[in-house]
Amino acid sequence: MIIDANMYWFPEEVFADDELLQKFLAAIPADSDIHGYATTREKDQLKQIVIEKPKGFQNLNYAQGDYILEKQLADMDKAGVDQAVLKLPGCQEWLSLDLCRKFNDGMANHVKQSNGRMTALAVVPPWGTPACLDELERCVHELGMSGVQVSSHYGTQYLDDDVFAPFFGKLNEMELTVYVHHSPLPVQYDSLLDYNNLRRQYGRCVDQTTAVSRELFSGFFDKYPRLKLVHSMLGGGFFAYANMMLPHAPKSSEMVGRFDPVSDALQKHMRDNLFFEMSQAQPWGKAQLECAAAVLGADHILFGSSYPVRPEWLLEGAAFVKQLNISDGDKDLMLGGNAEKLYRKNK
Repeated sequence: MIIDANMYWFPEEVFADDELLQKFLAAIPADSDIHGYATTREKDQLKQIVIEKPKGFQNLNYAQGDYILEKQLADMDKAGVDQAVLKLPGCQEWLSLDLCRKFNDGMANHVKQSNGRMTALAVVPPWGTPACLDELERCVHELGMSGVQVSSHYGTQYLDDDVFAPFFGKLNEMELTVYVHHSPLPVQYDSLLDYNNLRRQYGRCVDQTTAVSRELFSGFFDKYPRLKLVHSMLGGGFFAYANMMLPHAPKSSEMVGRFDPVSDALQKHMRDNLFFEMSQAQPWGKAQLECAAAVLGADHILFGSSYPVRPEWLLEGAAFVKQLNISDGDKDLMLGGNAEKLYRKNK
């Protein structure tokens, strides 16, 4: 079983229904310096929605025709991918509850029409109000969704902030797997703006590494021990920093204790609560993915393509993982076994 744990879904209806398009654009929080607009491509007259942060710097693009079921299934067949986990491409950070309900219904219908090839992650504003928690319950118990998706931060607040406590308390109670998608940029981002790849790729890595580290060091998992968080983009390359962020105890006495000791509890949270979706296998490279498997453990890594950002990340992604210099059992875990365990248990 090969599972793409990160396939994007966006309602094609938004492109065709101007009233819905305007409602979607109006939800984008300009007060957080996030801006959106729709444009029409000259070559084919298809619409595109562009998200900028800050104004003038593109970070997200949604293109009409990218989210058609028949095309998704055909490309999954070409890639040898059996199933896909659907989620939204970044806009979960600002959707209103009304739009969340509409998008959840759309995803559930998309999943139903896939004849068992897809499952979906619920999107809900993370404020823990009764109405938001009711929508979460509806998504799981009525729509059959396999987990919930959140943004790595909302405005200037990362997930360890107490404002999200009622929401995560409910998720902990429900034992739902939580997919943590990167935001287009971290909270502090001025030095990352000028260069497109620095902004659009490394900016997301900074955001994810910050989010993972804050969750570890804040006591987040002490409060919510039953949560399993799946971070996108390998946690911003967290495998490269894990040993540095969680250093071994000193071998001799030190004049000054410069680093916080790594408790058994922190190590346990790394084992039990944190998982990482690779979000595009090929851009990481063979050496990086092998390093990630060695440091994090293949049982903590999920294959994901970010389809349709670049189709080859799906079409060639599973084959890329298969050529890694790791055991066949580890490849099986990364390509589907881990996703099966984390998401199917919620159904």
